[in-house]
Amino acid sequence: MPHRTNSVGVFFNANGERRSEFQSCCGEMFSQLTMTEHVEATAAALGKRPVDLLVLDLNGYEQLSELAGVGALIRGRAGAPVLVLCAYEHSAWLPELMTYGQFDYRICPVLNDELQQAVEQALAVPADAAAALQQELLDKEKELRDLLGVQRSLQRALSGIDTIESMSAQICLALCNFPGVRHTAVLHMKERGDLQLVAQESRNHLDLARLLQRRDRLLQSPLRDVFPPLLAVSRGEMVLLDAPEKAGDPELAMTLHDRCVRMVLALPLRAEPGGPELGAICLMFDRHITFSREQFACFSSLAQFVSFGLGMSELKHRNEELSGQISQMSTVDSVTGAANRRAGEDMLDNEIRRARRYGLPLAVLSFDVASFQSVNDLYGSPVGDQTLRVVADVVKSRLRTSDLLARMRGEEFLIIATHTTAADAKRLAEKLRGALAEADLPRTAEVVVSLGVTQVGADEGSATVLDRIDASLHRAKRAGRNCIDVTE
Repeated sequence: MPHRTNSVGVFFNANGERRSEFQSCCGEMFSQLTMTEHVEATAAALGKRPVDLLVLDLNGYEQLSELAGVGALIRGRAGAPVLVLCAYEHSAWLPELMTYGQFDYRICPVLNDELQQAVEQALAVPADAAAALQQELLDKEKELRDLLGVQRSLQRALSGIDTIESMSAQICLALCNFPGVRHTAVLHMKERGDLQLVAQESRNHLDLARLLQRRDRLLQSPLRDVFPPLLAVSRGEMVLLDAPEKAGDPELAMTLHDRCVRMVLALPLRAEPGGPELGAICLMFDRHITFSREQFACFSSLAQFVSFGLGMSELKHRNEELSGQISQMSTVDSVTGAANRRAGEDMLDNEIRRARRYGLPLAVLSFDVASFQSVNDLYGSPVGDQTLRVVADVVKSRLRTSDLLARMRGEEFLIIATHTTAADAKRLAEKLRGALAEADLPRTAEVVVSLGVTQVGADEGSATVLDRIDASLHRAKRAGRNCIDVTE
């Protein structure tokens, strides 16, 4: 395309050395080039005469707030050429400034020939303005189609609440639908600031775990201050690296170039604006793309979708954990770890129905730690509770996985022994009595155990069984120390 003749330019940066460098690099491309160090002076220079190109060099500034008025300069151009030079670590400023109007940009550090090429493109005049406008509209239409395609893919990936790992894998697959994307990754923040790589999709044989030399505690990686997704999490803002060598780590740049990575975009994930970072998504491209305002906005929306999906998955996981804890609290005796009375009675009901349906034998044993009260009186309730825990542990270690031990009241326990006859239950009672006699008890407390044994009748319900086993236990206790009573 032909170039403007007698081009007029304005270059803004507060640092005199930066202004001199631009003058040396690109000064000959303008018939008149005005250097300004303040926003007010830049606005005045733009007001004096028509300006073909405004170059805003944001290097040297640490906060966007220090550039008050730059947005007004962009808005005042009303679509006329603007070139923004922005440092890699502040690339998140670009979408913020795009709310004021359109502009071209380059990520710094930038080589002289790259800067000259950018200025030349900005000053270029299309040979056929109508054809150029038509092509621009076609390009914008394709861009929107691509964005909608990725958005739909991501919505499908997030349609069902799943584990964070499986959902992240689907997210990575969906993001790979964007043109030029060769690698995607999801990093998730676990407890205590542990950033983990939970999923990646590689179309270029790049393994991010190998690159970072770890899958977890990624914020302790030597690349923390240069690699975009790690920067995105630590800084809490978008990071765009439009050439691997600009990160300042030659080994990283070489590895990315070897895997055909030419550009990296990383966006932080957070449940709500200003909230803590949940992690980051990372996209690696095999080509250089100058993103538009719409593309930046779309990627920001995608990051919000991903944050919401991961947040819902994490919430579901926590709810399931809490539900499990509540369920355990409602069915488990807190002192002994055995089932509580309610759970014991429920299982007895279920096992009686099952035994009746399939014609299987079912036995019930009940035992009482007769010396429990004296242990409590002598050593205190902590030792008494510990004694009950040891008794329960000893008994559970002798039961099958299909059997159940339940604490019914105080020092009284119930054993539901499936597929067991009265004779087998009596042998089990003898084994338990011997094991408890040899148990290593706290403070050398002596355990005196009496056991009642019965087999469930064919037509008996749980209430009748519990009455019979209770009577059997009382007979065993009246018979003497460590006795067993079997009721037919």
